[in-house]
Amino acid sequence: MTAVENSPGTSTAQPRQVDVHNPATGGLVGSVPIDSAATVAAKVAKLRVAQSEWEAMGPAGRRGWLLQFQDWILDHAEHIADVLQSETGKVRSEAVVEAPMAADLLKYWANSAREFLADRNPKPHAPLGKTKRLTQVYRPYPVVGVITPWNFPFAMPALDVIPALAAGAAVLLKPSEVTPLSAVEFVRGWTEIGAPSVLDIATGYGETGAAVVDNADYVQFTGSTKTGRLIAQQCASRLIPYSLELGGKDPAIVLADADLDRAANGVAWGGLFNSGQVCVSIERVYVEEAVHDEFVEKLVANVEALRQGNDDRGYKFDVGALATGTQRDIVSKHVDEAIAAGAVARTGGKPTGVGTFYEPTVLTGVDQSMSCIREETFGPTIPVVKVANADEAVRLANDSEYGLSATVWTGDLDRGEVIARQLEAGAVNINDALANLFSFALPMGGWKESGVGARWGGPAGILKYCRVQAITAPRVPVQQKELNWYPYSKRNSRIAMGIMRASAARGLRKFRRGGKS
Repeated sequence: MTAVENSPGTSTAQPRQVDVHNPATGGLVGSVPIDSAATVAAKVAKLRVAQSEWEAMGPAGRRGWLLQFQDWILDHAEHIADVLQSETGKVRSEAVVEAPMAADLLKYWANSAREFLADRNPKPHAPLGKTKRLTQVYRPYPVVGVITPWNFPFAMPALDVIPALAAGAAVLLKPSEVTPLSAVEFVRGWTEIGAPSVLDIATGYGETGAAVVDNADYVQFTGSTKTGRLIAQQCASRLIPYSLELGGKDPAIVLADADLDRAANGVAWGGLFNSGQVCVSIERVYVEEAVHDEFVEKLVANVEALRQGNDDRGYKFDVGALATGTQRDIVSKHVDEAIAAGAVARTGGKPTGVGTFYEPTVLTGVDQSMSCIREETFGPTIPVVKVANADEAVRLANDSEYGLSATVWTGDLDRGEVIARQLEAGAVNINDALANLFSFALPMGGWKESGVGARWGGPAGILKYCRVQAITAPRVPVQQKELNWYPYSKRNSRIAMGIMRASAARGLRKFRRGGKS
């Protein structure tokens, strides 16, 4: 997911505050301070003080605060959507999604944390071990640093901050400098309900993000692969764990037996939702030759019917602005290069000339060498490639440095699952797009250069924020000395080794004293 602006390492002269502009109009909509490294360190120090009591509450105690936060978000959902639109240029129908999604996440983690964080009591591997009670305990990292991108500035913090809080960690949130205002609202809500002081925000540019990494005990980053590498190196130098969700170039495979109307509708939405600025946007489409032309006609008709503009609260438009002028220029570059190399823009193909808007675009005559296929575009383009069969589609879909998610469109669900298991991607949706984003019981992890680890979903989504502690305790009355303690003796060693051998070996080897010398 592209968020190059959140780079932790660039050293340039910076103003005292970040001014935030509406990309659809260019108007100034707000500003936030630039937190220095010293300010970040001070915030982390305060979070550490508050975290121990937060952890001691346990999942049941934390649940009450999470559900109060859920209420606050739902009560302020319209205002949150207003802020979102002001700094992103989203259309209203997409801006209003983020607050309810955050509320749903709060409910999920509030009600699931107790089960997921419960102590485990694994069975001993051998009879001798049955004298011990084995316990596996999950203890949160004290302070988690969460660095989020600009494309979903309220939902992204929710995806990562909420499970960390539910785990018992304190969190310092660093939003993108492009869209910090929604994250400010997120933290304001936590403060307004009177919750413990275990959530704070650090705003600024790359240096602020670097300071978060320098002070946190665990880092969750969502953004570009380039920036993710820098963060991984910084975390490695401190020997702290991290999770990265990075770039994507998600393929769609449309088979000849697919419902072409559904496929064309799904690909249009999956490729253009949020103006194509989604980590799991459909960015390249492989269509079997037998249905290629028919599918393209349906897709082009769908895209041509879309309404684009700045609608505030009007619900008048389907596609909004891109978040930055830089992102618009990347889209233009990919489209222009494709057309220069022989591709055809069946609809769209250029900026609108207003703000950062770029026309929703369908490209045909595309091949695997073009930048619109090789590089992450993160914009409202859908390149379509004609393939001979499913085998070629799978081969080309896997021919990428990225592996975040994919879609398969087919009339045969069993065949679709067979193909899904051949794709090198962390998630595959059959006859649907973006569905895994709303399936909180599933992890979301990228393969190859799309990331390290996974975000939210099921037990793994909260346990990633925890350190595992192993505890052993006697099950039976103990003696003053164990058989294998000092002083050593031949008799005790033979007894101990005999027990171990009987437990470990197979057949007659259980009863032999030793091997060949």
